[in-house]
Amino acid sequence: MKTHSTNYFNTLIEAATDTKVVKGTIPPSKRHKTIAERQYELIAAAPYQYTSDDIIFQVYAERRDLTPDEYPEARTVFFSRGQACLRASPLTKTYGYGIHSNSEGKVALYGMETAIYRKFVADDNTTKVKAMKSTR
Repeated sequence: MKTHSTNYFNTLIEAATDTKVVKGTIPPSKRHKTIAERQYELIAAAPYQYTSDDIIFQVYAERRDLTPDEYPEARTVFFSRGQACLRASPLTKTYGYGIHSNSEGKVALYGMETAIYRKFVADDNTTKVKAMKSTR
């Protein structure tokens, strides 16, 4: 069975050009946790601890109430087909965050207004990709 991945290495996913915010904004709490809230909580609480694949699968597993015992098989099935990467995340599209992946593929969030975000944008050794636009 083929395995797909959403991981990037030494890459900054830049905030979408059509985002309506001017700085990284924490996703608002709703009655049920949104994908944005879940992704934000995981990445903000543990910068450079998880890969994109880890984040995307964990959110999927939580939303489907999977037990940890179900994770290995569910993860294999989940990544047997292509998945949207963090370029499509509401954090990068709507909430003004860039997501940096280090050399191990582990991710951290940086608001688009921060000095470190601008440093990554200016760094020739960091690959840059834009987040998906919210509109066509």
